[in-house]
Amino acid sequence: MSRIKLFFVSLLLLQVVCTATRAQSAADRIDYKPTPYMFVGLQGGVQTTFADISPFKLITPTASVSFGAFFVPSVGARIHVNGLWNKGGFETDNDNDFKYNFKYVTSDLDLLLNLCTLFGHEDYYPLNVYLIGGVGLTYAWDNDDLVKSNHSTPFAWEDNLLSHNFRLGAMLDYNISKHWSVNLEVSANNLRDKFNSYYHAKDDWQLTAQLGLAYKFGFGKRVHTAPVVVAPIEEYVGDNSAESAAALLVVPDTEKKEVAPPVKTVETMQKDIFFMIASSEIRKSEAAKIREVISWLESHPTAVATITGHADAGTGNPVLNARYALNRAEAVAKAITDAGIDASRLTVESKGDKVMPYGDNEKSRVAIVLATEK
Repeated sequence: MSRIKLFFVSLLLLQVVCTATRAQSAADRIDYKPTPYMFVGLQGGVQTTFADISPFKLITPTASVSFGAFFVPSVGARIHVNGLWNKGGFETDNDNDFKYNFKYVTSDLDLLLNLCTLFGHEDYYPLNVYLIGGVGLTYAWDNDDLVKSNHSTPFAWEDNLLSHNFRLGAMLDYNISKHWSVNLEVSANNLRDKFNSYYHAKDDWQLTAQLGLAYKFGFGKRVHTAPVVVAPIEEYVGDNSAESAAALLVVPDTEKKEVAPPVKTVETMQKDIFFMIASSEIRKSEAAKIREVISWLESHPTAVATITGHADAGTGNPVLNARYALNRAEAVAKAITDAGIDASRLTVESKGDKVMPYGDNEKSRVAIVLATEK
């Protein structure tokens, strides 16, 4: 399989992983925006440098610390510092392997691309796949094992060595809560030819594999497009209309009883705005219902309305369904306020998939408008 085919197959597999991870997370999707946020991370694992003997013979521990941010769901950046132990080696004249230790530290500015949000349909997934590309510098020192040995090469550097570092890698990052995630990162680092004290007429390569823990902070709060107004609906006293008069209690003249004031039944109207699966877009077939709501509110200037969003429990998961339900209610509220209705007359609610008003999955993808006249 060619490298190009392998690359596209890898992207397809990553997309399958992203799509398959629409499971409920410990993070509360409704209480905060998934981006922007900042993070600090610690990692530990192993590294090896490719030389003239098997890279498995040159494995040493390594550790990293990073600080960065995700600016939008698909794009982030970090400062990443990695080190400390390294090992080189080559075969000697008597066919024995000679290995030597030295130390290094690498600092990179990395670009992070979240492939799940880049190619997916959501701005939040519990499991994410990051593509990492970076550039920086590597500083190496303490090469005495080689320099003072009988096997020193003409290219063995003394005191210290400064090299470029170009990085390409990938990371799996799983959110265990709103603020914490665990990750697995594998990256390849390109260094100058002299890094392992041996000449190959081409750049050296170093491979790292690390497990890590990241703390994420600085999330913003979700802002609703329509203000949430909680106001109890009072009882309303009607006028002396025919309907009110019919409700009066007739009392014989001989009895002295207090007559209850005429009460008018509160006038209400309800419209159910249905949506497609995994969507909060108002369909043309439902737009007429919203126009009826607007017309009714215009003819009842003191009326208020509650818009309650719902989702079906048969698809998705509670986190995504809560979001769909809220977005549906907000979409209806925006259509009403865009027509000139004061937003203070509207209350927006979300029941997620916890309440299925009609039992049926299809009919539960709905925003219910209940308007009440004051």
